[in-house]
Amino acid sequence: MEYKIYAYNPLGYEGEIVDVEADIRRGIPGFDIVGLPDGAVREARERVRVAVKNSGFRFPYDRILVNLSPGNIKKEGTSFDLALAVAILRASGQILNVNASAIRRCCILGELQLSGSVRKVRGVLPAVTAALSLNIDTVFVPQSNLAEAVSLRRGRIVGITSLKEAVHILERGEPEKFVSHVTHKKEEEPPFDGDFADITGQPVLKRALEIAAAGRHHVFIFGPPGCGKTMAVRRMPSLLTGLSWEQSVEVTKIYSLAGKLPEEQPLIAFPPMRIPHHSATMEGIIGGGFSVKPGEASLAHHGILFLDEAPEFGIHVLQSLREPMEEKKITIVRAGRAFWFPSKFQLIMTANPCPCGNLGREGGICFCSKGELIKYWKRLGSALLDRIDIRVPVKGMTKGNFFSGNEEKSSVIKSRITKAAAIQEERYKNESFSRNSDMEPGSLIRYSGISSGTLSELQEAAEKLKLSFRACHSIIKIARTIADLEGEDILKKDHVYEAVQHRRYGEEDFFWLKR
Repeated sequence: MEYKIYAYNPLGYEGEIVDVEADIRRGIPGFDIVGLPDGAVREARERVRVAVKNSGFRFPYDRILVNLSPGNIKKEGTSFDLALAVAILRASGQILNVNASAIRRCCILGELQLSGSVRKVRGVLPAVTAALSLNIDTVFVPQSNLAEAVSLRRGRIVGITSLKEAVHILERGEPEKFVSHVTHKKEEEPPFDGDFADITGQPVLKRALEIAAAGRHHVFIFGPPGCGKTMAVRRMPSLLTGLSWEQSVEVTKIYSLAGKLPEEQPLIAFPPMRIPHHSATMEGIIGGGFSVKPGEASLAHHGILFLDEAPEFGIHVLQSLREPMEEKKITIVRAGRAFWFPSKFQLIMTANPCPCGNLGREGGICFCSKGELIKYWKRLGSALLDRIDIRVPVKGMTKGNFFSGNEEKSSVIKSRITKAAAIQEERYKNESFSRNSDMEPGSLIRYSGISSGTLSELQEAAEKLKLSFRACHSIIKIARTIADLEGEDILKKDHVYEAVQHRRYGEEDFFWLKR
């Protein structure tokens, strides 16, 4: 039985399996690749030619045609090299006695060096996922990608170091070379950027971040420079619980497609935190570009996207986050085709009160005009801000929020968050979500545990404060998280009142816009 050769095209989150066919016929010597190859795939002709010779094989001096199908989809990247070489060697009769009982359909990934050695490529874990979904029984991957490839814990994976080794395994079968699972050492928590005990005072800010970490709520923090906004947010990863295995696979696939997966970390086990610079472009944040790679919003999947000094980002970049915050994914349309990446992130933004940062600071002199202030704040826009559950106004140092002498460590706060997260996972075990922030409007009454009396109190507060329907939904979600932190099943008035304070803006917080 003749075996078939496949490769993988890393476009979008799922990518596509590509059928690789080679034909050799008499004629003027030449090597053509058809099927919409990009520059990197076309350059593979020279790499493959030299690698085949240097591996001890004969490169055919005939007319060679390699077809990559389906032919209407652009093929990108260097991971096609090894599949092209194997297809040519098979078509020229240099791979003999293939053990068809061991290998019937194989997906082959790897970039060739001129010596015939195989280099690591991006998108290996998504490639294995796509191959297994099509019942492709064997996947050849570079040895340096092997730990990543077996993270799915199923399928037959072969790690190879050279073209010669790949041919040897194809000829002999060698079941002992097939790997479906390797034992990874237990992932240790990464070193965190400080501890919450380093933050002196600011009890409201720390309480808000604890609630946000427990329920995965979006947060907006604003206040004068030097009041601890960035310092506190950078310590957020120390409060987050680890990822489940399914979540780890999702995040690892994204990093693999982006080419950002560390070789020593085959499976990302902890929520990522992305901190892009304010000069980042739309493609850098949302994704896309020439080769349609995931952006920062997808790299923050199941983690935190931290926009420090958010008003300094481009207005179109900020507003483009609204859809993924709702849909939990990003869709990119290129040349009539749509690609998507998962993008379920927790957005945390910080801002100064004005461009110069001195407005509201005691003894400070602000040089910003009212027009500059309005322009500065309009960059965020009400539509984006309305999607953020928790808003925290932070003041500078005062006697009331300075060093208390008894600051809680991150480990103590995390223990409460872990218990609250377990409560939520149990509550939503039959749903597609697992945290309070993801509750849909139709699920609020069913899962919130709010009594009719407490609901009436919320309605009165909403009318008095002119809150929108989305704001009321956010308040119920925040109150549910506060109750979970306290181990309460029923929402009490105190939970709702605290949630209202974390959601609303007081007039005193925006006094500068009235000057």
